[in-house]
Amino acid sequence: MLNRKYLLQRLALMGISLFIVVTLLFFLFRQIPGGPTAMMAPGALPEDVRQQVIEEHGLNEPLWRQYVLFMTNLVQGDLGYSFYYGQPVSSMIASRVVNTLALMISAILISYTLGIYLGAHLGWIRGTTLERVEMVIVLIARSTPVFFMGLFLLYIFSFQLGWFPVGGMRSVGASADGAFQTFFSIDFFHHLVLPVVSLSLFYTGLPLLLMRNNMLEVITEEYIETAQAKGLSRRRIVFVHAARNAILPVVTAFAVAIGFSIGGQVLIETVFSWPGLGREMVDSATRNDYPMAQGTFLLLATLVITMNFVADILYTYLDPRVSVDGESE
Repeated sequence: MLNRKYLLQRLALMGISLFIVVTLLFFLFRQIPGGPTAMMAPGALPEDVRQQVIEEHGLNEPLWRQYVLFMTNLVQGDLGYSFYYGQPVSSMIASRVVNTLALMISAILISYTLGIYLGAHLGWIRGTTLERVEMVIVLIARSTPVFFMGLFLLYIFSFQLGWFPVGGMRSVGASADGAFQTFFSIDFFHHLVLPVVSLSLFYTGLPLLLMRNNMLEVITEEYIETAQAKGLSRRRIVFVHAARNAILPVVTAFAVAIGFSIGGQVLIETVFSWPGLGREMVDSATRNDYPMAQGTFLLLATLVITMNFVADILYTYLDPRVSVDGESE
């Protein structure tokens, strides 16, 4: 069982990790050629105007003072203003995160549902010809670059058959009032299908292989033989008795996958012109939009660290054989 001391230790480690990441992000972005002034005060500006812009944004202050100001604002929830958009970074990130969530969570839920089911199935039919054929298909799908899969689906279903749009979140000229009309419309789901299928085919491999390998260990246990001796149906043995114990590592992998997925699949968002966080992360870095780039990377790092913490706690809670110090009892 979990105790308060263990939770506090994990939270302290998470806080230290976040502090290190924030500090590294601040200084690394300022080592890029051109520095923060490249976007806000390009050399083409008259010198007096350029100096005025630099002073207005505090870019003339010593680096340590800029760091203290950055950390102070961050604690207050202020991520600054985007150099490119001229709007608060927090509001810009919020809109991009929602778009990414709609895409990534849909793909992860589909892929992990399929992965758990197919992994349990493949583990049970181990050694058969059907298992070998299905494993080859799974490995091909897992090893295929996700952007290549996206381009292939676009070519077949958009350019050749014309069944789906070539990109974006909605049709040209379409408008939506409020979040409900934006994310629960036929037009949105029509645009969502191909990127979700591309990501699902790629993501399914990990939970499937985890589930299959765990099933290979579980099905040799005595309680599985006992269930077979009782005459229980194959489906009940696989999904009620065996899969229930084999699923623990998949649950923790699911938590970690959510953390990484919030950053978006940059390539997929680019291929399908999806206005998500991953695409914005790359664009802001190339534009030298430091506040926006720092905000996007910081959000991604925070979510990854947080979901790793959640995965650790989940595994300890779900598997009583694991003690709070990480050793098997």
